[in-house]
Amino acid sequence: MSEAKPEEAVPGLQRKRMSYEEWWALPSKPKTEWVDGEVVVNSPASYPHQKASFRLTALLDASLAELQVVQEVGVQLPNNRVRVPDISVIRRPPEQFLVSEPPVLVVEILSPSTRGEDTVRKSGEYAGAGIEQYWILDPELRALDLYANSGSGWTPLLHLDDREPRGSAGVGGSRVELDLNNLLGERA
Repeated sequence: MSEAKPEEAVPGLQRKRMSYEEWWALPSKPKTEWVDGEVVVNSPASYPHQKASFRLTALLDASLAELQVVQEVGVQLPNNRVRVPDISVIRRPPEQFLVSEPPVLVVEILSPSTRGEDTVRKSGEYAGAGIEQYWILDPELRALDLYANSGSGWTPLLHLDDREPRGSAGVGGSRVELDLNNLLGERA
């Protein structure tokens, strides 16, 4: 996982002081997360990010019949945090915007403005929350990295890239057949 960049230097990611009650009362929460008394606001996702999210959500939904696959639903984490992964795989349908039970799997799709937040900060938070697997899809580098929670951090499960674009992973007792070219489209 890569080193974080200071958020102030990264366009598209903003932090604003706000109480949990003020954040919860906002009329909508598109890509806002609540972390230690601050709202983390992300810019809208690019088309390649949205397309990859749609394709991976559809694949997971088709492969994991016993589980619920949702996009951009808040996950209550320890230490006063609510994060909103791009995709979450959960055992029960969410009630409203937030789930409190640790997901089976969370997926973050990287963008330049969220790379450090997704690979460094969220990674540790997700592991500490007991989330079973963490997948990081990087459209820019054309890579998908899958990690399992070992109880003391993340253990690599699978790495896909243009040299090795296909593989499979076990999730919640089912298998997911992955093809990076199907998720991101063929390399131009």
